[in-house]
Amino acid sequence: MQSEQLEGVFGLSVEQSRKIAPFALFAMTFIWGATFVWMKQILDATGPEIEEFGVGTVTMFYIGARFLIAALLLAILFKSCRQGLADSQIWKFGTWLGLLLFLGFLSQMSALDEIDPGTSAFLTSLYVVLTALFTTFFEAKKPAKIMWIGVGLATFGASFISGPPHLSWGTAELITVICAFVFALHIVYTQKATKIADPMGISITSFIVVVGLSGLLLALREGNEFVDLFVLLSIEGVLFPLICLGVLGSGVALVTLNLFQRYFDPVKAAILYSFEPVWATIIGLVLAMVPWSWWILVGGGAILLGNIIVEITNSEEDTKAEKSEE
Repeated sequence: MQSEQLEGVFGLSVEQSRKIAPFALFAMTFIWGATFVWMKQILDATGPEIEEFGVGTVTMFYIGARFLIAALLLAILFKSCRQGLADSQIWKFGTWLGLLLFLGFLSQMSALDEIDPGTSAFLTSLYVVLTALFTTFFEAKKPAKIMWIGVGLATFGASFISGPPHLSWGTAELITVICAFVFALHIVYTQKATKIADPMGISITSFIVVVGLSGLLLALREGNEFVDLFVLLSIEGVLFPLICLGVLGSGVALVTLNLFQRYFDPVKAAILYSFEPVWATIIGLVLAMVPWSWWILVGGGAILLGNIIVEITNSEEDTKAEKSEE
């Protein structure tokens, strides 16, 4: 679908929305970075419960809870979200995006206990490269050579911000690669879906799908003990970060993604999203949750440089395009 057929965000023109998009998505990466802190706070507060139910069950319960909070919030605040629940086309897109979100979170959390953070960051960051490859394959659109430099710098930066990864291939490593594969597909499919159907409707339906799949998996896994999991909501130190995850991490961040990514090239978006581990590291440093390392400057600098190169090149291309139209 051509960009001229896009609609602006919340009454803005398409051109205004396009100019706002990189700033909105950049702000979204900060929220994504903060989600690691909120999830760690929740897991730190649920030590005995993790021993009883298992880290996978506890994490999946909170994933379902955060998306339920987000879905309820959207249903209350936005009429377009409620209207989208009656649209079969929106449900089609929302189901696929919700499935990709669910599989991404599931594969990421399944491997975290088995590999160190550096290796996880390295393998997850492959989604930047995979997004470029998927864009070339699905859209028959080959990224410019300068874009590949940005992809390489962003991948390197996200990989090494926690230090050199100690890679030894095993089940956990393969699952993390699957996670990168799924997140890359999510970026590319978001680009397609939100150009065709209402992003707000797609947001709430995808959230409902994540909630449904999480609840189904937990019910099958726990059986008669499913009801016992709701004790996890009453643990001290859980409610505030869980609300932050639901309202900001799922609601604000993913709605922003669905609203604004359609004005942005998916490869450029993936490079921009690589700021997520930078923010997570900075917040962790401020809260004394991660130790200082010179690799933080190396990784963060590489990500920043990759984004600067892509943005400068993009600005030059836009200027040439404007002159050619005069």
